[in-house]
Amino acid sequence: MDLRERIHQSALTLEPAHLEVHDESHLHARGTQTHYKAIIASARFEGLPLLRRHQAVYAALGDLMRDLHALALHTYTPAEWEALGEAPASPACRGGSRHDAAR
Repeated sequence: MDLRERIHQSALTLEPAHLEVHDESHLHARGTQTHYKAIIASARFEGLPLLRRHQAVYAALGDLMRDLHALALHTYTPAEWEALGEAPASPACRGGSRHDAAR
């Protein structure tokens, strides 16, 4: 099971009404399976501020968080997701990281 599938499986504990996990590593300068985007709509997010929603996702992912370099979270209630219908596009990579070889 690849990392994207592992994120997807872990996020199912949030009982999402909508769940997408995208491997966006190809958009960045730092290798494969390093950058992910998760879009999660769950009734469990009702009444929670953004920080608490993200903390709920981190708790669902547990130890899997150690394997991630970057995870963009877009968390919505089902009503918010229905009104929006899409998450914002990811920003373009600014290139490089401290882990890359000197250029």
